[in-house]
Amino acid sequence: MADLLAALRTALPAEAVLTDPDLLRGHQRDEADLCAAGEPAVVVRPRTTEQVAAVVKIAAEHQVPLVPQGARTGLAGAANAVDGAILLSTTAMNRIVEIDPVNRTAVLQPGVVNATLAAEVAKHGLRYPPDPGSWESSTIGGNVATNAGGMCCVKYGVTTEYVLGLEVVLASGEVLRTGRRTAKGVAGYDLTRLFVGSEGTLGVITEITVSLRPAAEESLTLVALFPSTAAAGAAVAAISAQGLSPSLLELLDQTHLFALEAYQPMGLRTEAKALLLAASDTGSRAAADLERIAALCETAGADEVFAATDSVEAAQLLQARRLAHPAMEKYAAEMFPQGNGGLIIDDVAVPRSALAALLDGTEKIAAEHGVAIGVVGHAGDGNMHPNIVVDRADPASVASCQRAFDDIVELALGLGGTCTGEHGVGLLKREWLAREIGPVGVRVQQAVKAALDPAGLLNPGKML
Repeated sequence: MADLLAALRTALPAEAVLTDPDLLRGHQRDEADLCAAGEPAVVVRPRTTEQVAAVVKIAAEHQVPLVPQGARTGLAGAANAVDGAILLSTTAMNRIVEIDPVNRTAVLQPGVVNATLAAEVAKHGLRYPPDPGSWESSTIGGNVATNAGGMCCVKYGVTTEYVLGLEVVLASGEVLRTGRRTAKGVAGYDLTRLFVGSEGTLGVITEITVSLRPAAEESLTLVALFPSTAAAGAAVAAISAQGLSPSLLELLDQTHLFALEAYQPMGLRTEAKALLLAASDTGSRAAADLERIAALCETAGADEVFAATDSVEAAQLLQARRLAHPAMEKYAAEMFPQGNGGLIIDDVAVPRSALAALLDGTEKIAAEHGVAIGVVGHAGDGNMHPNIVVDRADPASVASCQRAFDDIVELALGLGGTCTGEHGVGLLKREWLAREIGPVGVRVQQAVKAALDPAGLLNPGKML
């Protein structure tokens, strides 16, 4: 340990090598509940690619595991420490290197916060569309490492569709540049996409080149209230079948409506079983688009459909959706006091045509196991987040919630879906990844890992 710390202090400024026990504890895990975390040896906060390369080489020389971390807002345990690890925090690498309005690109370090990038490119009349719920605190590097999604995915897609190129420090300490800065390019294997979503297991991302879009036109918002989550799912399928492209199509179930009203009262109709929040950012065409969406919601059985009267009300509705996670955390804490209440957050995606079946099945699973489950998510692309409320202090509660979690994932796979739509695999879904991709898929992924990280030091135990 002394030799390791001496080497790190030689390679980095003194303030970049941190060993305070309280700080180490604070960096042990991300926000995933019930995922194991080890005891790290040290946290380092490099500022440059050269410093990252030095840390990676030191880890290799001392055969010490290295776990890259961003803001630790993840929900799958991908940033959790392992025993004796170097935790490499990229939060000090927070510089926007360049914004190019002509080519609609930005170059930035991984520690730039998503909302910061959004604000800076907006000054140029541009937009970076991926917007995970944690966008005000999560970093672009973490978004890339997990291939994060967000509320606008239904129209604009996920992170990988905006990453043009990367700078990555490999396990050897070598620096690899992938991708391009041109609008088009097909030279060689697509190594950029290989690293997007790799959760720090193949290399440490130190610079990102992203594509930007023109700022959206004026947006209008509506809310539809339904007597069941399945009816809301049927409305989503109908909207998709008609070829409509809302810029946002989000679902909150009754549990979330209760939790939100308790967390921050805003007049939500808590007697509704489900709420769909839809938006269209097509400017002068938005009103007509929402009229068609409203009609389809009514046909699917909506009890009430109403449009936001102005941009302020629309922003409040969007903020309600963004508050879903903290509201459910408070809900769980009040259900099981003394700090025992927690959430096991699932993240599954199914074809839009199967969304109603997923929602109906999740309700049955909750009843079967006697657990409270609140469902929220990106209904427009079939990506839902069942939040399972658990009493951490009660082994029976933990076991029941784990069974419910597994049953939901199994249901999603049976409907032609995937075990994770945007949160990633991390520690939480390693077994489910293996089931989803099969033995051949596992061998191929292990071969990629072995080729790039033969000693297995980069974020060991995650994904595979």
